[in-house]
Amino acid sequence: MKLAVITDSTAVLPDSLKNIDHLFVLDIPISIDEKSYIEGKNLSLDEFYEKMATSDELPKTSQPSLAELTEILEGLAKDSYTHVIGLFLSSGISGFWQNIQFLKDEFSQMEVVFPDSKITSAPLGKMVESIFEWEKQGDDFECILEKLSIQIDGTSAFIMVDDLNHLVKGGRLSNGSAILGNLLSIKPILYFDQDGKIVVYEKVRTEKKAIRRLVEVLEEKTANGEYGLYIIHSRAEEKAQEFYSLLLERGHTKHLEIVDFDGVIATHLGKGAVAFGFIPLV
Repeated sequence: MKLAVITDSTAVLPDSLKNIDHLFVLDIPISIDEKSYIEGKNLSLDEFYEKMATSDELPKTSQPSLAELTEILEGLAKDSYTHVIGLFLSSGISGFWQNIQFLKDEFSQMEVVFPDSKITSAPLGKMVESIFEWEKQGDDFECILEKLSIQIDGTSAFIMVDDLNHLVKGGRLSNGSAILGNLLSIKPILYFDQDGKIVVYEKVRTEKKAIRRLVEVLEEKTANGEYGLYIIHSRAEEKAQEFYSLLLERGHTKHLEIVDFDGVIATHLGKGAVAFGFIPLV
């Protein structure tokens, strides 16, 4: 088996994967004031937040390039790869997954699969990392796909946003609900549901209560089994640290990391969002 993995730039990848020659990452453009940027190439995360703060309109994001994905697959076929896993951000927040399904039949010399990750950010990066770990230990392709399916089914993320207006403009919340939420200091807790869509889980009064409620939800969802845990935030270091401290107090010291949302996801959640993601360690 000669295996390649393709993902997108919303995946938070560990340094150990940065130089793997059979991992390919599709960029997702961010448009600010009608100019297109690629984070990490012509836009830093600090610059993204600076530009978002001064722009009259919210940034916009595009899908990864279908042409670039096709070009990568053509190159892999020429290099005699036999198996390809394409693992991208959830179909519930991007149409890219639906748009690429026809490619699986375009390269008959390879077995090409595009599982729907139903997630993004650090959990997506962990799925990619896991694939290479399973490959290294000698698992065959079917075994890798079975383990990946277990991870996908057991993974989610719960999110608390700071600015409800980003959700309104993204179609995640009605304008009336946003006005009421702002007036009453209601903090909606969102999550990735079983279809990979971001929906409201529940609404909590005050930010302090919402953070404690997030900790309770995390413990409920990860009570059975061993999980990788990620606190993910968009320039909300104090909230993330408070969340981290609460988890440490409750004994969650293993497999716990704090990471940043990239600009693509921060575009839709806004500055000040904090979340936790969890993924079963298979």
